[in-house]
Amino acid sequence: MSFLFDGFLSVTWQQLVMYAVGALLIYLAIKKNYEPSLLLPMGFGAILVNLPFSGALNQEIAGIGEVQGIVQWLYETGIEASEAMPLLLFIGIGAMIDFGPLLSNPKMFLFGAAAQFGIFFTIAVAVALGFDIIDAASIGIIGAADGPTSILVSQVLKSKYVGPIAVAAYSYMALVPIIQPAAIKAVTTKKERQIRMPYNPNNVSKTLKIVFPVIVTIIAGFIAPTSVSLVGFLMFGNLLRECGVLNTLSESAQNVLANLVTLLLGITISFSMVAENFVKLDTILIMGLGLVAFVFDSVAGVFFAKFLNLFTKNKINPMVGAAGISAFPMSARVIQKLGLEADSQNHLLMHAVGANVSGQIASVLAGGMILNLLPQLIK
Repeated sequence: MSFLFDGFLSVTWQQLVMYAVGALLIYLAIKKNYEPSLLLPMGFGAILVNLPFSGALNQEIAGIGEVQGIVQWLYETGIEASEAMPLLLFIGIGAMIDFGPLLSNPKMFLFGAAAQFGIFFTIAVAVALGFDIIDAASIGIIGAADGPTSILVSQVLKSKYVGPIAVAAYSYMALVPIIQPAAIKAVTTKKERQIRMPYNPNNVSKTLKIVFPVIVTIIAGFIAPTSVSLVGFLMFGNLLRECGVLNTLSESAQNVLANLVTLLLGITISFSMVAENFVKLDTILIMGLGLVAFVFDSVAGVFFAKFLNLFTKNKINPMVGAAGISAFPMSARVIQKLGLEADSQNHLLMHAVGANVSGQIASVLAGGMILNLLPQLIK
């Protein structure tokens, strides 16, 4: 009983805040269905690691010595030492993606590149606010709209804010259906949102679909060598999908592997959500900067589409540019919904999907470029 009493007395106000954060994440996962496979284990993990004397973390026990905590072990082994969990998840993500809509309309590659603007803008803002360049770059990558990339980049760079960055990245990914419509409507007119884009896809051969992930990996290796693990695992998953001889493995990657790694990643990342490291003013700033990154990604894609319309006869619906973020397929669905809202016959889904899968490639390349360039800048 005295041990139980000691536990209650040792609870800090910061830990109480983390219980509330954990409960909020669980609520959003269950009640609102926002990324439940990640937010639910993250929320539960936030409570688990902040219990007094939590056995989920390493601790010294009198007469026994140090006892290994399972959550801390998973973090140190699967994220800190090897970045294995985020990378394994990319295999599953790659197996889910069909690059056909992108390959049939290659100009959609441009929107994937344009929609990464928020990353670099946010890095500049974070530096201006006083974050060092390592942490600023880690915060900026939230704008990749790609949770595994955000975790991997911040971990490789040894940022002090891996926990807040992960929470911000996955929270805003889950809130894409709320954030993007507001951002898009703020910078477009109803007439622009009504622009129709007939879908006349070019035939994409099986050979091209097989060769494409190999070519992308090779090009990425020359442009940003540090991105090879990111791009390579994504493209390997896609090769499983497209090769036609490993259907069982492709289905396993899309379902069993992706779901299992997502579950473990969610609860493992909670190690970086220990109250004393998480409940700080910087966390609030990071959440705000993450929102800036997401909004500017979407807005940059919209304005780039408007810019292209100055020179093209067949106008592009500017909303398609906003789908260039990596949040696949949520962003594409948002664009389709907004298109139908403006004009009940305006079907933009396949165009948006092309831009959206381009964003998947662009986001991991952006992460790789940051990992490649930053060490040279801080020499």
